[in-house]
Amino acid sequence: MPLHDWTDRPGWEGLHIYWMTEIARSLRSRLPPGFRAVIGSSPFVAIGPLSVKPDVAVTNGTHSSTTAASREPDWESAVATLEEDAIVQVEKDGRMVAALELVSPRNKDRPASREQYANRYVAYLRAGVHLMLVDVHRRPIDFGFSQAIAAALQSDSPSLPAPAVVSYRVGATAATGGRMLGLWKRSLVVDQELPTMPLALGDELIVDVELESTYTRAAADCYL
Repeated sequence: MPLHDWTDRPGWEGLHIYWMTEIARSLRSRLPPGFRAVIGSSPFVAIGPLSVKPDVAVTNGTHSSTTAASREPDWESAVATLEEDAIVQVEKDGRMVAALELVSPRNKDRPASREQYANRYVAYLRAGVHLMLVDVHRRPIDFGFSQAIAAALQSDSPSLPAPAVVSYRVGATAATGGRMLGLWKRSLVVDQELPTMPLALGDELIVDVELESTYTRAAADCYL
């Protein structure tokens, strides 16, 4: 189903619930052994004074490297500010390795909201958590969280205004200091199909997220 225009369309909250459920179900069928997809928050990433939950988290009990990544990011560079953060608590077993977020209008309707959620997304990356942001809402015009993330990390990574999807891979320590940060980015267009996007699980592990098929099933559940 082609992407709807969500500028002033009602029903996002219902679609949000169905869509993240469909994404989690789709991921479960694709993840390597030892990984599991859940909906909810992870207690292993400290994100600041406000408790904010990811939509879909991917956790890894025992690491598996049976599936190698065959694609390279659209962009990758060393980011000096992506150091290991001493305040983030990470458990070896059950730690969150990736998060997928469906951005809602309330996440960016005010400057304070944009700052709060941008800080949250940066905290994921600084914790070494791979991140995908799916934003189908074009307002505010010319804004995208990738811009705020790049500024916070002092990175020259390319930014993309909404509607768009951006997927981040946090890599190994860079020779010049900091850590490698790779990303895939695609613009989303109203009345066109959504892309399949890579979600990193590790330096050499990637799982596909089928945004089109999961969106179609969610939209049908919402009678769209």
